[in-house]
Amino acid sequence: MKKFVLFSLGLIAFLILLANIGPMILLAASVWFLYIIFKQFMKADSTAGKIGWAILGLFVVGIVFSNLFAVIGLAAGYGLYLIYKEWKTGSHLQSKTESDDPFVNFEREWAELNKS
Repeated sequence: MKKFVLFSLGLIAFLILLANIGPMILLAASVWFLYIIFKQFMKADSTAGKIGWAILGLFVVGIVFSNLFAVIGLAAGYGLYLIYKEWKTGSHLQSKTESDDPFVNFEREWAELNKS
């Protein structure tokens, strides 16, 4: 049952990530472009140059804010990573039953001691 839930959550997270891949790319490109504009603004010596870079920077900030919902895609990607990690560990496959056999208990206890 837990495997089915993990698969369902993984599928939903993948679809959300896929739906937001375009805005995520545009957000990353606009943040990178904003960094370039800031560096050029700091290098500019003339007032007209600084004003031009500031206007261009405000335009790019508008693009960044319009694509801010792409953070949902980032969260879906992180959730997909966590689901994959949980699936790979296989902790959902371990049974909770314990045996009364002393040799099995000894092996389990010995493995726990070796971990420490």
